[in-house]
Amino acid sequence: MQSVTDVPSRDSGSVTRADLADAVRRRVGLSRAESADHVDAVLAEIFEVIVSGESLKLHSFGSFHVRSKNERPARNPKTGIPATVSARRVVTFKPSGLLRVRINERS
Repeated sequence: MQSVTDVPSRDSGSVTRADLADAVRRRVGLSRAESADHVDAVLAEIFEVIVSGESLKLHSFGSFHVRSKNERPARNPKTGIPATVSARRVVTFKPSGLLRVRINERS
């Protein structure tokens, strides 16, 4: 069975939605349109969960968490002028132990 990485990517080393939809099409046997709809539905649900501030855990893959960062002082590296970085929320990803092992097997 082929994985997404077995097929050359269309975008300089990045896997796109189209690549994911094509992988679903090959594995499940759906049409291109149905596969794209399924990929879009999953990504839309992931998007909504993260935007709502909830954590998302995908077994054997990893966890996405939304973190709040406080306002902090900074400096423009080009000019040296002090600036303030505003408070914001950021998404962090923590890979599962299995994903870390698989990544390190390839290096």
